[in-house]
Amino acid sequence: MTDVSPVLDRADQNLPSSLDNLFELLRIKSISTDPAFKAECHKAAEWLVAYLTSLGFTASVRDTPGHPMVVAHHDAASADAPHVLFYGHYDVQPVDPIELWESDPFAPAVKDMGEGRKILTGRGTSDDKGQLMTFVEAVRAYKEIKGALPVRITILFEGEEESGSPSLKPFLEENAAELKADYALVCDTGMWDGDTPAISAGLRGLVGEEIIINAADRDLHSGMFGGAAANPIHILTDILAGLHDETGRVTLDGFYDGVEETPGNIKASWETLGMTTEKFLGEVGLSIPSGEKGRSVMELTWARPTAEVNGITGGYTGAGFKTVIAAKASAKVSFRLVGQQNPDAIRDSFRAYVRSKVPADCSVEFHAHGASPAIQLSYDSPVLTKAKHALSSEWPKPAIVIGMGGSIPIVGDFQKMLGMESLLVGFGLADDRIHSPNEKYELKSYHKGIRSWVRILDALAA
Repeated sequence: MTDVSPVLDRADQNLPSSLDNLFELLRIKSISTDPAFKAECHKAAEWLVAYLTSLGFTASVRDTPGHPMVVAHHDAASADAPHVLFYGHYDVQPVDPIELWESDPFAPAVKDMGEGRKILTGRGTSDDKGQLMTFVEAVRAYKEIKGALPVRITILFEGEEESGSPSLKPFLEENAAELKADYALVCDTGMWDGDTPAISAGLRGLVGEEIIINAADRDLHSGMFGGAAANPIHILTDILAGLHDETGRVTLDGFYDGVEETPGNIKASWETLGMTTEKFLGEVGLSIPSGEKGRSVMELTWARPTAEVNGITGGYTGAGFKTVIAAKASAKVSFRLVGQQNPDAIRDSFRAYVRSKVPADCSVEFHAHGASPAIQLSYDSPVLTKAKHALSSEWPKPAIVIGMGGSIPIVGDFQKMLGMESLLVGFGLADDRIHSPNEKYELKSYHKGIRSWVRILDALAA
């Protein structure tokens, strides 16, 4: 590692102009889901290309059937330096309902909140323009002082993340050779709190299933047929209740194949965060833990697989009362996956279990709703370790390695299509109101985010 103090000093000196650059990008109304803003999305891509070109990148706007991609390349000072792909997205969510905004969502500003705290206001400040610009401004400071970069960088900025990324997979397929790197850097996540940076090492996968139990050929009078005819709601609820045992474990055959225990040192670090069951559940009006017994809420939501019922329909659900035995009943069930769990194997096991519970004179239909594996970066990965040390040098509290309950599709695409693991580092906070009116980004997150990327880039080259 080199002495990056001069680069950090330059990042501090650049902060006013860095904010000016960010605000220029924020003023562009790049709402990807609304066709009325198609030209604005293209304008944002062109702005990024122009700015990256000014920093010495070879950058271009790449047209797609939807909104364009931005691709840029920059060599490193050393020919054998690592090659990283940095991903972000320049599109933003719609601003509706506009009447709930306290200021113009596309007129960004620095707002003084008192006691030394300042925030950046406007759509895209946190998701994801502010986040991606922390990386770009770190590159700027590094080049201004060192004259070169410590790692080879490819940049991919997408313009459709907020509208389902329909053009992304085809673009990755067509340009795989150009985009492939040693690993990807993704800055679309958050910190644990305002003083504690976080690296997301795990993203849970997902299997979605809809089942329909068919019984009689029509709804039946419960007085005439009750007690004799099969009730699909009874069958369905018995199936759903049997998905878990008395300890909270999922009962499907082979469900835990590929599930590894979280290392003890990682679980110990999670315990230092102070997130108790009472605090976690109390925020949503609950108090009694569910799920697997003997595990913390952090482990349950970050590192353990689940089976959840997301919806049930059947019978008469209107006003009043109707004594009917329904002809059919249905449920939507989702499984969150971790480690090396196989989505196809989970689906097959679930369907076999359901079929075993359906009487011979009834039938069941299945409708798949997506399947994706979990993403897990090794907790002792050299890349993760370097980033963790770099972040811990910048922030008041040491960086922690966390999991994420949901998934980020691009990370799976990078792994599956380009063979790259991803390092997920972001500086957003839970109260940034992304996708909502009055989105904001802490000035501290922006400033120290730039400094953090300076440190990470230097560490990755070591």
